[in-house]
Amino acid sequence: MQTKINTEDEDRIQFLGLTIHRNKHNMTINIYRKPTETDTTIHYLSNHPSEQKMAAYRYHINRLNTLPINEEGKEKEWDNIGRMAMNNGFPRDSIKKLRKILEQKKSIGTNDRKQEKEKWTPFAYFSPLVRKVTNIFRDTDIEIAYRSTNTIFKQLAKKTDRPDNPSGIYSIRCITCNKEYVGQSGRDIQWRYSPTGLWPTERPPPVSEASANFCG
Repeated sequence: MQTKINTEDEDRIQFLGLTIHRNKHNMTINIYRKPTETDTTIHYLSNHPSEQKMAAYRYHINRLNTLPINEEGKEKEWDNIGRMAMNNGFPRDSIKKLRKILEQKKSIGTNDRKQEKEKWTPFAYFSPLVRKVTNIFRDTDIEIAYRSTNTIFKQLAKKTDRPDNPSGIYSIRCITCNKEYVGQSGRDIQWRYSPTGLWPTERPPPVSEASANFCG
């Protein structure tokens, strides 16, 4: 890896994603994109929450709306955002709608916005059907954060064979008093309980819900 010092060339210099142009009486800025930029974002058809898929475009549009760029520079950057969206499968209307929403939020101002929610809870995003559950919290003080299961780590990680007795909900019956206990375990059932259905063979806990319900 090599570092390169940017120097002023023809009254222009690139700095932190911007092109700064020094005129005779003032300075103007425009958004700078490297020649090697690939315009790659999360694809529109990827199994990710819409909030994550639109995050890159939300950033680019917010930057477009907040920086003091002239009209010509704004039109050029808007064309770049549209090209990026098209290359990643996004409908142009969805990006236009996002820009309209962000401009409306900017015009409202921070004083009239709703108070931000302070409590967050994560949900694993398997499909859009998870929103049938998360919509329950829409009118509460809880904000939802989606955790994607389709990550590079999980795609590249070495896959292991599933055990014969995976974790989950189980039911065991005491051989002495014939009482039945239903519980949930994050460990493999064969490791948590011995084949007789009593205590774990590895390292039994001193107290559990099962022991409270069984005769002892």
